[in-house]
Amino acid sequence: MTANPEKLPILDFSRFDGKPEERAGFLRDLRAAARGPGFFYLTGHSIPQLLVDDALRLSRRFFDLPEQDKLAIEMVRSPHFRGYNRAGFEHTRGRPDWREQVDIGAEKQARVFSASAPAWTRLQGPNQWPAALPEFKLVLLRYLQEITGLGIRLLGAFALALGQKADVFEPIYTPEPNQLLKIVRYPGRDADEGDQGVGAHKDSGFLTLLLQDVRSGLQVEGESGWIDAPPIPGTFVVNIGEILELASNGYLRANVHRVVSPLAGTDRLSVPFFLGARLDAEVPLLELPPELAADTRGLTQDPLNPLFREVGRNYLKSRLRSHPDVARRHHPDLVDVSKPVEPASAY
Repeated sequence: MTANPEKLPILDFSRFDGKPEERAGFLRDLRAAARGPGFFYLTGHSIPQLLVDDALRLSRRFFDLPEQDKLAIEMVRSPHFRGYNRAGFEHTRGRPDWREQVDIGAEKQARVFSASAPAWTRLQGPNQWPAALPEFKLVLLRYLQEITGLGIRLLGAFALALGQKADVFEPIYTPEPNQLLKIVRYPGRDADEGDQGVGAHKDSGFLTLLLQDVRSGLQVEGESGWIDAPPIPGTFVVNIGEILELASNGYLRANVHRVVSPLAGTDRLSVPFFLGARLDAEVPLLELPPELAADTRGLTQDPLNPLFREVGRNYLKSRLRSHPDVARRHHPDLVDVSKPVEPASAY
């Protein structure tokens, strides 16, 4: 592992499958990275480079489509919060995020609506796919499958690093975890237009695994200011989410990060994957070994973003807040339609 105040650590996941002393060293480094900046680069991950290249290539081709083809799968058409959003549509902390994006989840049939069922059951359903780009669906669903497998393996390593059995989280993500893949483009902006690609926020799931293209923009909050996380070929940037903070009582803590817009005349592509627990699950409180329990920090208290151990409640809260147009069109019983629409919050 390499680290300094200005750089994120780099961890080689192949060490996890090495000799016992290599695995033990990897787990020590993983725990240190998670306790420190909460972010690190992951190499040795075994995701085929051809698939990574295809995911970025198809992302570029999608964003190059005419606007009417992109708007044909606009998210407001989906009661399951899937599809395309234009730049400037979402807000974080009251300010617009300058990015366009597509939200993709597990490809499933919608559940039959029942007023007596938990409200989060409405989140399950099919994705929207661009008719003008048939290859997009095939490649992105394959990428979603591969990155989910990597995320689950890495989650097992986190469990071991916390002094637990590797399968301690299986009861809340099997038979299938909650999956969210975003295809994101950050258009360039002039200096006088602002630089908020995405405002400062935390992620809500177990883990986020981020694929970046060639342009920088991600920044992580450090003790002495923002730490840049420029792209490194062959890596993913990994960070922990609020589920691991809840489960470890703050021994691990989801960290704040943001994206700065690129310069005018350029743009930036990224493909973040968010690995979450099943929507019907409740996040447990782990019994940590005494030497780790002594260093727990408790949960982050943010009145603008309360945390719930009920996974579905937590995730639905985020979706309704992020996309009030979808909520008002498809779920008016869950929101107060008499109130004016407030700026959406990306997380």
